[in-house]
Amino acid sequence: MKKIVIFGSTGMTGLCAVEAAVKKGFQVRAFLRDPQKLTDNLKDKVEIFKGDVLEPDSVTNAVEGTDGVVVVLGTRSCLDPTSDLSEGLKNILEAMRAKNVKTISTCLSAFLFYEPDKVPPKFQHLTNDHRRMYEALKETSMNWVAVFPPHISEEPSCETIIQINPQKSPGRAISKWNLGEFLVNALTEPKYYGNVVSLCDAPKQ
Repeated sequence: MKKIVIFGSTGMTGLCAVEAAVKKGFQVRAFLRDPQKLTDNLKDKVEIFKGDVLEPDSVTNAVEGTDGVVVVLGTRSCLDPTSDLSEGLKNILEAMRAKNVKTISTCLSAFLFYEPDKVPPKFQHLTNDHRRMYEALKETSMNWVAVFPPHISEEPSCETIIQINPQKSPGRAISKWNLGEFLVNALTEPKYYGNVVSLCDAPKQ
């Protein structure tokens, strides 16, 4: 795997994923709506691709020529009803099929471990769309990795606990740096393919 595209590359976790991918030596295509939101230290290290995940043609063009896809779509703290994330992911998956790209890691939410009626009310709409994203992944024959992180924090990178197909989150929080790095690393780790992965920061000694 040499070249990857990161969707949602200017969000809190997305920027960390871009930085991790650059450090790992990937050629990185950063898909974003507003190039101004990409930090100055990354602008000359990545290929900037301006687009919208709800526009299938721009998504297809962004996927073309890549070997893997990282999806870190978010709503910028908006908790209103939406289908933008799942519709965007469906466009990404369709583009991957069209361009024969087979590997994708996607950031979802640890609320997917909950029964729907146990999700805190204010997060239910967003969780419903994350659930639609997860169902879309499972319907493919791709090398998908569904990441269910707990609360994403601003804490610096640290040791991480990673679990495959757990019944619940292994902890309460994950550093945005650790999460971004994992989303990138998972692309080249076949043990994660076709699985739910949850992770958290290891307790401080």
